Amino acid sequence: MQKSQKIAIVGSGLVGSLLAIYLKKEGHTVHVYDRSPDIRTIQFSGRSINLAMSNRGWKALDGAGVGDKVRHIAIAMEKRAIHVGNQLNFQHYGLQGECIYSISRGVLNRKMIDLAEEAGAEFFFEQKIWDVNLTDATLQMGETERGEWTDVKYDMVFGADGAFSRIRHRMQRQSMFNYSQDFLNTGYKELHIPANADGSYKLDKNSLHIWPRGKYMLIALPNLDGSFTCTLFMPFEGENSFASLDNRPKVEAFFAENLPDTIDVIPDLAEDFFKNPTSTLVTMKCFPWTYSDKVALIGDAAHAIVPFYGQGMNAGFEDITILYEMMQKYGNDWKTIFSEYEKSRKPDADAIAELSYRNFMEMGTKTADEKFLLQKKIEKWFASKHPEKWMPLYDRVTFSTRPYSEALAIGDFQESIMQEVLKMNNIETNWQTEEVENKIIQLLNSK
Repeated sequence: MQKSQKIAIVGSGLVGSLLAIYLKKEGHTVHVYDRSPDIRTIQFSGRSINLAMSNRGWKALDGAGVGDKVRHIAIAMEKRAIHVGNQLNFQHYGLQGECIYSISRGVLNRKMIDLAEEAGAEFFFEQKIWDVNLTDATLQMGETERGEWTDVKYDMVFGADGAFSRIRHRMQRQSMFNYSQDFLNTGYKELHIPANADGSYKLDKNSLHIWPRGKYMLIALPNLDGSFTCTLFMPFEGENSFASLDNRPKVEAFFAENLPDTIDVIPDLAEDFFKNPTSTLVTMKCFPWTYSDKVALIGDAAHAIVPFYGQGMNAGFEDITILYEMMQKYGNDWKTIFSEYEKSRKPDADAIAELSYRNFMEMGTKTADEKFLLQKKIEKWFASKHPEKWMPLYDRVTFSTRPYSEALAIGDFQESIMQEVLKMNNIETNWQTEEVENKIIQLLNSK
């Protein structure tokens, strides 16, 4: 256990709440601040993408001793269900029947705050943090940005306050602080598939459902009550965009023509479409993530990514795993802990940002492409025969805890091999042959 310190966490989201549990484990006094009301007291809906928990997230939760308390609010998704025309194709995840797990963001956030409070962390809601003194970890809070502020001093401060972090905003005003943000011209909107009258699911419960349509797509993830949270990803402007669907008849006609099998399962389509906001998608990168032994960024405040690999929460939770490893290694030397934490995580944060952007292209277009589906079949077939030689990229990211940067590098190498294999004569019919197997082995050995 470390020497006890008084620590503030700004942000009561998933990462902030889990970090509070870890810090309490080490004997620290932990105060968590959030400018929003307590999520446990309000209705949470309208702008959410359900979470997909995978190995990295479970590792962090289990490390805090709370994994089993979260598992009972998670639903296993063993496969993708691809809706194309009148066809429904299933693509199973993993080589050994691995699953990812659907969890409602609101349900999980409420649970994490409860667990952090049980661990002894104190939460302060509707407290607006406007600035932080980096040199002495003093938070400055008040009702308005230009009004009177109150100073509250801590031994250290963590910024877990998301992609538009106030703590990072202060760090950006330093010399030699690098920062970038890139918005997709695609946004998202939440829709809702209710349960059947008897509480059963209208779609296959244990699948992540995808309607890939090129520049736009719809996904649906299951909830515990028999419903699905749907997310429509679509360009803001142009043909088949949010701007073009500006009245009820246009929305209903668009879905009838392009997503006809959703009409019967989304009864409140137009109401949801115009009630729920259209939200943006951003990749945010910065460095450094820390200031001396006083202030550190974590989760989206340090590395916001687009949601198309389902790794935003998992990456944020893995930040905590790495931070905790550094705490165990370096004891009370927080300057070294912070330095090694950011050095270790930055390359992996950049790698998962790149992978998430690429998966945006894959989910929207390639999941319905026959060449891509063949490639995935070949990879899975070869990997099942030679698990020591080949792990598909998705498995490396989702069902492994090896570094994201390693997954990106090996994934690029494997992709170059598959592009050569797909050029082989009659590959569409001869893909399960010794010739193809030997070709892949030869290309692997040529590295």
